[in-house]
Amino acid sequence: MNEQQHLETLSDIKRIMERSTRFMSLSGLGGIGAGISALLGAWLAERALEDHYAAGGLYSGRAENSDLVFRLVMIALAVLLAALGTGFYFTWRKARQQGLRVWDPSARKVLFHLAVPLAAGGLFIIGLLYNQQPALVAPACLVFYGLGLANAAKYTVTDIRYLGYAEILLGVIAMFNPYHGLLFWALGFGVLHIVYGALMWWKYERIPAE
Repeated sequence: MNEQQHLETLSDIKRIMERSTRFMSLSGLGGIGAGISALLGAWLAERALEDHYAAGGLYSGRAENSDLVFRLVMIALAVLLAALGTGFYFTWRKARQQGLRVWDPSARKVLFHLAVPLAAGGLFIIGLLYNQQPALVAPACLVFYGLGLANAAKYTVTDIRYLGYAEILLGVIAMFNPYHGLLFWALGFGVLHIVYGALMWWKYERIPAE
């Protein structure tokens, strides 16, 4: 066995070990889909806010304010469902192409280590809303989401860690610009996801031209 064959054998062993300990089926196209969903949601939320302020803004009655909150919550849920749906579909498709299972021990580790910071962040955001601090919601979303990505990165492609760091940095900057939260939310969940997804697709999923 020559040196080239030894290197190929070592590469095969490395790939097998990574597949057994890391969830390698995350799709860049899923990230792009999530980013597009977030940008659409940010546009709809901006329209809802414009309608609210045109009708009197902060001087509207309790019913009008409740209507705004309801519209924003519905938009957020729709964005979440769209992002999860596109992410799952493209991940499932990539796993099928690789002959792998989507739901395996490595996928469960990724989900758990992502869910812990997100659950803490969700409770923190509820506390912000309870104490009437809605301007800090967007920064908190970005910071806790970034922490979740960084925490889960050791069980999947390591590139996702850099997306997490970028989300955290953007969230910290947003803390000092609390009244531009929707803009930072769109940048973090929209633009960064699209850029990350495109880079991931180019690096791991693109079929090189013959």
